Amino acid sequence: MSQPHHNRYAYRPITQRPVYDWPGGGRLALYLGVNYEVFDFGGGAGAELAPSQTQPDVMNYAWRDYGNRVGAWRLFDLFDRLGLRTTALLNADVLDRCPGLAEACRDRGDEIAAHGGTNAQAQGDLSHRREARLIETVTERLAALGTRPTGWLGPWISESRDTPDLLAENGYRYVLDWAHDDQPTRLTTDHGPLLSVPYSQEINDLPAVIARKQEAETFAAMIRAHVEQLLSECDRRPVVLGIALHPYIMGQAHRVPALARVLTELREANDPRIWWTTAGDIAAYVAEHDLAV
Repeated sequence: MSQPHHNRYAYRPITQRPVYDWPGGGRLALYLGVNYEVFDFGGGAGAELAPSQTQPDVMNYAWRDYGNRVGAWRLFDLFDRLGLRTTALLNADVLDRCPGLAEACRDRGDEIAAHGGTNAQAQGDLSHRREARLIETVTERLAALGTRPTGWLGPWISESRDTPDLLAENGYRYVLDWAHDDQPTRLTTDHGPLLSVPYSQEINDLPAVIARKQEAETFAAMIRAHVEQLLSECDRRPVVLGIALHPYIMGQAHRVPALARVLTELREANDPRIWWTTAGDIAAYVAEHDLAV
């Protein structure tokens, strides 16, 4: 049943909020959110490179699987070269179906954040009991990597009306599903506050390349323009950009050079206004200093 408002956060324009700095005097907190995902063979949800004709859909399944087998490791090389620590958004089923991939994220120092169990299923239509169990199970499985995750991104950005409450109940500090702002905001839940950390649906290779049929050079130009605009505003207010990447999209050989060029340009500019960070470190800083509105 529809309702006029979600009652999770109030309206407050970005021009009427406290002004603060990120660590080191930065004003643009920039992180890479890299999605490590698995899908079902012969059914379930999944992005399509081209329309499926029959099941099992070998073409699209194999195209997506390329990201875990090859694309992710190509991106690791790029991130290592640039000294970039990322936020690894992990389906828990990656642990069983791609041995060593989640461990590689952990071992290179990436933040481990939860991305549901599998991207073959959206969680928003689950019953309260089943969704609660899903969140508990995913959290326990990813905690086995060494650190309990504090952040959550729902597969397909799917939420039920209960999701923020369940996340807060399970000890999550932040969620990335709500792309409504350029600053972290406080969501109201039945179990205390939960931060919404910005995660872009615009500077995101899935809608850019798959839905809009753009290519890597255009996506790189979008990153440049977005950063340029945010830097032009950040003397007035702190902002966040979460660049969303999928190894089966930007990990393709012909797309990596464009991504490498724009990230290299940004790193080599060494702009003191940019704080290269992770979603988890943003949430921790905001919570520690009580900065969210």
